[in-house]
Amino acid sequence: MGLQNGTARRSLGDLVFERMHRAIKSGAYKPDERLPTEHDLAIEFEVSRPIIREALRRLREQGFIYSRRGAGSFVRAVGMREPLGFGQLENVADLLNCYEFRLTVEPAAAAAAAERHDAANLAAIRQALELMRDATNRQSHREDADFQFHLAIARAAQNSYFFTAMEALKDHIAVGMRFHGASVKREATGLTRVFAEHEAIAKAIATRDGAKARQLMHDHLTGSRDRLFQASR
Repeated sequence: MGLQNGTARRSLGDLVFERMHRAIKSGAYKPDERLPTEHDLAIEFEVSRPIIREALRRLREQGFIYSRRGAGSFVRAVGMREPLGFGQLENVADLLNCYEFRLTVEPAAAAAAAERHDAANLAAIRQALELMRDATNRQSHREDADFQFHLAIARAAQNSYFFTAMEALKDHIAVGMRFHGASVKREATGLTRVFAEHEAIAKAIATRDGAKARQLMHDHLTGSRDRLFQASR
């Protein structure tokens, strides 16, 4: 199936890069192991060779692989790391600490996303937002779409540290989102209000208003934390 536009091309390129990056980081390939050929990778991922070539270029630039003329691409030993992790979320104090960390990172990521996003980033944010809209209309909460919304913003910041930190925190963030979703569902307009907060953040990013995106994200996370812990008292 051919790619229809640049946005689709960029999205597929991101997907291939992230999957290969994750495979290398997790130890699926050994140090100095030769990667499959571009042809074989294109078949595996069901994409064109130029997309594979771009993913390999990004991996090479970030120091995860190296090339030997005429021999192909190989995994660098320096790229072999255990996946970043924060241990298990064990108690309420951990959840509060997670919110504190998110309040430091995500407003900055939202501001950067407003300044640096491209069309593919914006499409990913809007796709997650539409899933949340559909769930809200059915008086439901989708924590997977909620997380994808925040992750898409981290990716749109065009700084891999934002995105990597969010991915590493996925399980921790999911706990907070699950409890928060349950708490707002008990309010008559809770889900609608929370969706409006996400929609406002997306609009500020789309209009490249970094200061507003930062403030709205800060307010959203503060409100989420406060609603969650007030509901649990």
